[in-house]
Amino acid sequence: RVYLCAECQKAFKLKIGLLKHKQTHAKRPPVSYICTDCGRNFRRHTDLLRHRRTHTGERPYKCTECEKSFMEKPRLTNHLR
Repeated sequence: RVYLCAECQKAFKLKIGLLKHKQTHAKRPPVSYICTDCGRNFRRHTDLLRHRRTHTGERPYKCTECEKSFMEKPRLTNHLR
């Protein structure tokens, strides 16, 4: 099954993908989260938090097989394959 956006016809395999996408069409003022280190703007707080790791060097996703650690979970997942 394919889930289509009624406004722009973009297709999604998962319903959750469509639901998240629909928020981009919402008529609300954009919220801006600003990095205090470099001034970069983000629309989502989670994106700012992930970006902050580039400044702090935090690598919260640790491999249980070796000493490597990663800033993002998908990088760890790919490493484990």
